[in-house]
Amino acid sequence: MRGYLTAMLLALATASLGAAPLAAKERPARDDTSWAFEHSDIPVDEAYRFGRLGNGMRYIIRRNATPAGIGVVRMDVKAGSLDEADHEQGFAHFVEHMAFNGSARVPEGQMIPLLEREGLAFGADTNASTGLDRTLYKLDLPRSDPALLDTALMLMRETASNLTISQEALERERGVVLAEMRDRNTWSLRNTVAATLFFYPRARYGQRFPIGTAETLNAANAEALRTFYEREYVPAHVTLVVVGDFDVAAVEAGIVRHFNDWRAKAAEPQPGAGPVDPRDHDRAAIHLDPALAERVTVQRNGKWLDQPDSVVRRREGLLRSIGYDIVNRRLQRLSHTADPPFRGAGFGTGDVFEAARSTRLIVDTVDGKWRAGLDAAGREYRRALSYGFEPVEVAEQVAQIRTALTNAEASAATRSNAVLAQLALALVDDELVPSTPRSARERFDAFAQEITPAAVLAAMKREALALEKPLIRFQGRQAPEGGEQALRETWRKVMRAKIEPPKSGTFARFGYTDFGTPGTVASDRTVPGLGIREIRFANGVMLNLKKTDLENDRVRVSLAIDGGDMLATRSNPLAAEMTAYLDEGGLALHSRDDLETILAGRTVGFGLSRSEASFDSRVATTPRDLELQLQLLTALITAPGYRPEGEVQYRQQINNYFAQARSTPASALQMELGAILSDHDPRFSLQKVEDYRQLTYARLQEDIGDRLEHGAIEVGVVGDIDEERTIALVAATLGALPAREPAFRSHGEQPPRTFAKDRRPRVIRHAGPDDQALLRITWPTRDDGDPVEALALELLERVMRVELTDQLREALGKAYSPSASSYLSHEWKGYGVFAVNVSAEVSEVPAVRAAVAQVAADLRKAPVSDDILQRARQPLVEGLQNALKSNSGWMALVDRAQTRPDTIERFEKARARVLALTAADVQAMAARYLAPEAGLEVLVLPEGASQAR
Repeated sequence: MRGYLTAMLLALATASLGAAPLAAKERPARDDTSWAFEHSDIPVDEAYRFGRLGNGMRYIIRRNATPAGIGVVRMDVKAGSLDEADHEQGFAHFVEHMAFNGSARVPEGQMIPLLEREGLAFGADTNASTGLDRTLYKLDLPRSDPALLDTALMLMRETASNLTISQEALERERGVVLAEMRDRNTWSLRNTVAATLFFYPRARYGQRFPIGTAETLNAANAEALRTFYEREYVPAHVTLVVVGDFDVAAVEAGIVRHFNDWRAKAAEPQPGAGPVDPRDHDRAAIHLDPALAERVTVQRNGKWLDQPDSVVRRREGLLRSIGYDIVNRRLQRLSHTADPPFRGAGFGTGDVFEAARSTRLIVDTVDGKWRAGLDAAGREYRRALSYGFEPVEVAEQVAQIRTALTNAEASAATRSNAVLAQLALALVDDELVPSTPRSARERFDAFAQEITPAAVLAAMKREALALEKPLIRFQGRQAPEGGEQALRETWRKVMRAKIEPPKSGTFARFGYTDFGTPGTVASDRTVPGLGIREIRFANGVMLNLKKTDLENDRVRVSLAIDGGDMLATRSNPLAAEMTAYLDEGGLALHSRDDLETILAGRTVGFGLSRSEASFDSRVATTPRDLELQLQLLTALITAPGYRPEGEVQYRQQINNYFAQARSTPASALQMELGAILSDHDPRFSLQKVEDYRQLTYARLQEDIGDRLEHGAIEVGVVGDIDEERTIALVAATLGALPAREPAFRSHGEQPPRTFAKDRRPRVIRHAGPDDQALLRITWPTRDDGDPVEALALELLERVMRVELTDQLREALGKAYSPSASSYLSHEWKGYGVFAVNVSAEVSEVPAVRAAVAQVAADLRKAPVSDDILQRARQPLVEGLQNALKSNSGWMALVDRAQTRPDTIERFEKARARVLALTAADVQAMAARYLAPEAGLEVLVLPEGASQAR
């Protein structure tokens, strides 16, 4: 549902606030090849170059050298499932698949290998997607050299007009498309389809989900698919976007060279997504599925507001967004209480393509509590429309927006290729004019004084449809008592209930700014080569710094505290389980909800996760908010609030997880795999749901409190920093704490982690569709202690992935996305696993099993070809080459630079080591670890299905 409740920041990033909108009659026709900025008063960002060939094809180019030496290519085709006739359902998606199966210049099956040889990994760097109205082809280029760019442009041209679409290739790919259909047939998709058909029963798009139908896909032949392709893939439907470290003139010349001879063809108008009847009202429906959490959606549909992208439209949209956000902020407060009426709720209005607009209130509740949830959320919705908003509420949202715009302006010069390409695609797909972040901020500042509670309410009312006699849909595991009539009657009572004015709130300042006397620096050294600076404070806290110019006005912070899953024991396996919900309990002086308001307009992150041997936090902030960010993390360690509302949030999540646990093959596997691979060691096994329900903050405090108070701490800071200021800020926060343990513990008292001795094949049952199976084979390997073997196993993983894709997907057409993975533990000495996962049709399990066994046997028997080795290795080499072109790449080295110094040395030598690995080395790894008797097979089958051997 493109455009529904569109993210506000995208609109703001391209906003222009100032003059009157164009009249609807001045708008260009939807299927012409003009640009939206040619008919708008919003000034376009002139750093883009826009062009249009004589045949009607358009292109957008932008040079961007941050990071240097890479680029992206996107081809947007205005052809999707809306364009399909009844007998063509699924054809747009099928054509997308066929784009990788041969063209005039690229033999069948050679496009992916060609790109892999150049360092583009299939799926990660080479991908495509089909929607209702668009098909998008994506290449992420690891190098910006002219030869690779020319190859990319050639492949896009081949895709645009020169696909062969042979019957033989179609027959092989049909199995892959049907496998994708099978894999995507989940409770979530079925619920989405049912909801669409209920809310928009006559709309075309409800009958045109891109995957198509088994009937039309099985009936497809090369002639029919080619007819669709030639009709829809015409120059006027295609826009090429190229962003990266390229010479713009050279890119433009390449586009002309490859595409200018493409003959212009008539472009058929795309069918509308509707119709949607605004008079449709007072209906209810109930949709049940064992995996569905309880939700009630209340909705009315109205006419689409045909408003071109203009200054006034952006102003109006900004006011509306603030109104919706305030209502949703109120709903969030209710969900964060100790006895919440609902798990979550949301209110908003958005476009349904260009067919309609919909206003809806969504209420997620604990099973059986839908009446109370609907009543509470409905009253809050009515309260907003009846009494409007408080100045403090508007101020909170304005602060958030101003900060977002200020941050966008400050970082404008170092936006990523992907972000800049997405802004270009928003112009193509949604007619949103890309303006500069600076002009957006300036126009916001000029308009800010007009953002009043009255203006916000008026704008929201102009768009939002009254939820009178609405469409009401219930989804859940058990039907609501009283059925559809009860749903309608409950809403009628909500709409008649007396509504009290909102209560004004008062909020304190942030209460954690003084942690005592700032710590002193005990040692300070800079690592040669990469220039990572390592500081240790007198209290034992370690700080690692790296100043970069990769992201203007951005600072990334990592925090690691000794502990993590190593605190789990066989007698107390859930010791650290609730760590991720620590922040939901807020701080001692502030609830989590109060913090939302106190921190409004500040760019900070909050929370801890857990890994094998540490509690971790990875957050992004700005130089302006770095001090507050460090204060916030220090407060979370020293003064967690442990409020009961956090426990409520956790239990709601746990109950829902267990209710959905067997709903798909993947979730059923996740539920039992840990126990199988560990011979039921409770530290690595899912426990009974009652064990999780009984967890409390009091127990969490008892289990991890000592680590939070005394455990070793290591901090990493990367980005646009002043090193001396950063050291002073850490000294005043984490460095000011009482003495910490000087090193992360080895946890030698823990029994080792071992791989299952019982290697018998296992069968797990799932409750999903009866044609879905999942085959998982896991082999024990080793820990990550040997850097060369670790890389050899990673290369084996990539070789396995290439071979499985070639065999199971391309040659046999029996799987959509077979995968391989290698995990080598750092903490658990001697422990690691290599695994293969393949989803399959139940009857195809024996053939899939045999194919996997044959691939593994071939890898053990003989070295792979030089070509397979290059296809697997080159993306890894390019990834290492480009790793330090992003701050996230730097952080992987900086975060634990003092406690894991070998990580830096490994990285510095990794590329040479990978290039030195041979096909014989890969074979040696396969022979050592992938023996058939060593692997443990787990087969996930539908309930009642016989085992296929």
